[in-house]
Amino acid sequence: MSNMSSKLDLSKEFVGRRALVTGGSRGIGAAIAQRLLDAGAKVVVAARSRSDVTPTAATFVSGDVRTSEGVKAIAAETLEALGGLDILVNNAGGSRVFPGGSATIPEEEWQDALALNLLSAIRLTNAVLPALRASKAASVVNISSTAATMPFGPAAHYCAAKAALDAYSRTLAVELAPSGVRVNVVSPGPVATPSADELRRTYPGIPGDAWLQWVPLGRFGATDDIAEVVALLASDRGKWLTGVNYRVDGGMTAR
Repeated sequence: MSNMSSKLDLSKEFVGRRALVTGGSRGIGAAIAQRLLDAGAKVVVAARSRSDVTPTAATFVSGDVRTSEGVKAIAAETLEALGGLDILVNNAGGSRVFPGGSATIPEEEWQDALALNLLSAIRLTNAVLPALRASKAASVVNISSTAATMPFGPAAHYCAAKAALDAYSRTLAVELAPSGVRVNVVSPGPVATPSADELRRTYPGIPGDAWLQWVPLGRFGATDDIAEVVALLASDRGKWLTGVNYRVDGGMTAR
């Protein structure tokens, strides 16, 4: 029984692992970074700015993942700080919402959504790929969204970018499997964060709590709900998992 208990002790499962979490200064990203830190990882958090919930034990790197130059700088600073990389979490993402529907979304917003939600992950993965190939426990976790499979006109640009991220991730998983680099996706449903709560509160025609009608478990997700699945995929517990997409959404996409 003691041996079984030791196997279930997750408090040290990332000791010796080096991780980079983009968009890690707040919300889901901050929770993911803290979860990795709590289990012993050395973590770099990349974002445009800190917040009051940015994990203090992480190394903070300021940068904009929407640009090639920003990605290159983040990758260089991360590898200098950590001396290598075992875990990459492409979490940075988001977009504005246009209640008038997809035809009202300006082209520059489409470009921005693609840069933030898709190209950032592609560019950063490519930038750190030599370091991941050199790792003996390399894992890439891309944070997508249930919006990729539940299209929503006011955020069509975001939905399309996340759907493309899903396809890219599957392709990358197969391509990198022979080198031992695992690639998986986590697709959160509606999660309680200050920014998401504000969007739901102010969205025209839908009262904030009405969003729960689509969630069978009857509550919004917590950031820790997402972080725990990321930890599973990044750890040795997930060593035979690659190319999967975990929809962490309270049953929303099971309907």
